[in-house]
Amino acid sequence: MTPAAPVVQIWFDFASPYSYLAMARVHVLASQAAVLYELQPFLLGPIFQAQGWNDSPFRLYPGKGAYMMRDIARLALLGKSQPWGLDFCQAVFGANFAQDRDIQDEDVMREILQNLGLDATDWIARAKTEATKEALRQQVDRARQHGIFGAPTFLVGDEMFWGNDRLEDALQWARDGRQA
Repeated sequence: MTPAAPVVQIWFDFASPYSYLAMARVHVLASQAAVLYELQPFLLGPIFQAQGWNDSPFRLYPGKGAYMMRDIARLALLGKSQPWGLDFCQAVFGANFAQDRDIQDEDVMREILQNLGLDATDWIARAKTEATKEALRQQVDRARQHGIFGAPTFLVGDEMFWGNDRLEDALQWARDGRQA
């Protein structure tokens, strides 16, 4: 029986510029290391609040930002097991950080989904269902349970690596088959 390929979980938030940098590199580096990865979108806001912060340092308009970032994170959560999941995430990060577009604008999300050949109306509606909202709440709870305090965070088993500059360390740890 062939042993399972090692897996790195990539916990990220679309408001994090360091998550953007990590997501731009992960596919190539993971392929080179022969390591699989799982996308784990979540919201840093509730994590920051648990740490005593009142708001994310990345948001200019807290009310609208919190609302729309949830929609984006829910879309990513729906897409994480879809063939288009990584492309969606990279397109959102690119729109935000490379093109300086307002990813909190639903029309921008609609355009990204359509450019991926998806039915934007359908996927946006799915992202707004109670089941998907609950799935995102559970995802944030899992992040808390893992002790995640920032993004990006990479998990290999129970071993945590925090920050874009630790991506290679996480991949090496996984490739070497180490488990915490």
